[in-house]
Amino acid sequence: MNVQRLTLKDAAIGVAVADAPEALTTFLKPGCAAAIWRRRPDPDFQSWIDGLLPEQLPRGRLILRPETVPQAIVELCKVTSMPLCKECGVFAEDVAAVAQNFSDLLDVEYVRLRLDVVTTNACRKFHIDAVTARLVCTYRGSGTQYGISTNGNDPRRVFSVPTGSPILLRGTHWPDDPPSGLLHRSPPIEGTGESRLVLVLDPISNPEDEH
Repeated sequence: MNVQRLTLKDAAIGVAVADAPEALTTFLKPGCAAAIWRRRPDPDFQSWIDGLLPEQLPRGRLILRPETVPQAIVELCKVTSMPLCKECGVFAEDVAAVAQNFSDLLDVEYVRLRLDVVTTNACRKFHIDAVTARLVCTYRGSGTQYGISTNGNDPRRVFSVPTGSPILLRGTHWPDDPPSGLLHRSPPIEGTGESRLVLVLDPISNPEDEH
């Protein structure tokens, strides 16, 4: 695992890169603003999901326990007529594994799960989310972009998260100091014909507070 734990003007800007979910615990240490779980998508799965029509890609927003994610994903796939094949099962199980690791790391029983199909410049401005922490994983298309903010300005150097690799990001409600100095955004794709399938997870301590 490669780790940079740095601060810039009292802001955390470190990014941890882990090759296994167990190593993501570095995300909890001071100075670490983000952690990337570096993975290589299976070529057959990637070819399958890249070949689907945009309208076949699942989308939805749910609050649920991680152990219920597989069935929930399958139900979302049914709504959009995504083929219920081996690859669909792989997708559902992978989302569930990502959700379970995320909830275990942050010690919560529930997650807010969002699947978005993006074809425009959604969230094109660099920002920090108004949450405790957030996980973003792009299953299809260009990955999330991120960079270090200096004095609130947009990053001078922009990096992209690989497709299929989840990134954990601290939000403005992260309880510990220093605050994050790392900004992120969705890559601008409007007019390119690209369609992205993006998973977003937020930790939920008490689902009753979300209604």
